[in-house]
Amino acid sequence: MQSRTRPTVMAVWLVIAGAVGWWAAFQLTLEKFHAYENPGSAASCDFSPLVQCSKNLDSWQGSVFGFPNPLIGLGAWVAPIVVGIAILAGARFARWFWCAFEAGMIFAIGFVIWLISQSIFVLGTLCPWCMVTWAVTIPSFYVVTLHVLRIGAVPAPSSIRRGAGSLMSWVPVLTVATYAVVATIAQLRLDVLGALF
Repeated sequence: MQSRTRPTVMAVWLVIAGAVGWWAAFQLTLEKFHAYENPGSAASCDFSPLVQCSKNLDSWQGSVFGFPNPLIGLGAWVAPIVVGIAILAGARFARWFWCAFEAGMIFAIGFVIWLISQSIFVLGTLCPWCMVTWAVTIPSFYVVTLHVLRIGAVPAPSSIRRGAGSLMSWVPVLTVATYAVVATIAQLRLDVLGALF
């Protein structure tokens, strides 16, 4: 990260992550439309019984709020893009804004953790576009949470603020470690390597 007044690296990441997440949500939305138009047909991201989108999209978990989950992504992933671009343009946000943005990230990571657990332990599938969403949500949560802590948007002792600032450079390591945990759980539960090879 660069200066605390303009966290340029974080801003660039938010734009990239937002664009990737939005594209994944868009692709899943297209798959849902395809399923509506062609009932019973396979999705283009159905590669095997293990790696597929259809089972996830057709399940109740795929429409947990009464409408397809990808629609949440189409709306929600716009926020990081806008925030990132605004920071790059020189915008500074009030404490309440960062708290609201962090609340959104907490919801996002909580929802992703739940979806991961449902996918691995209940549905027994790995949805490719869903995994893209997981992959960008996890580091985005780490980056925003550490930033919010280090700038003092959330009241915390100075030691925690300093620690958050120091941990910012460790976000790639934290991210890879989290990926490894998810991959290990998926392997133990679904024997991914055995199914693929």
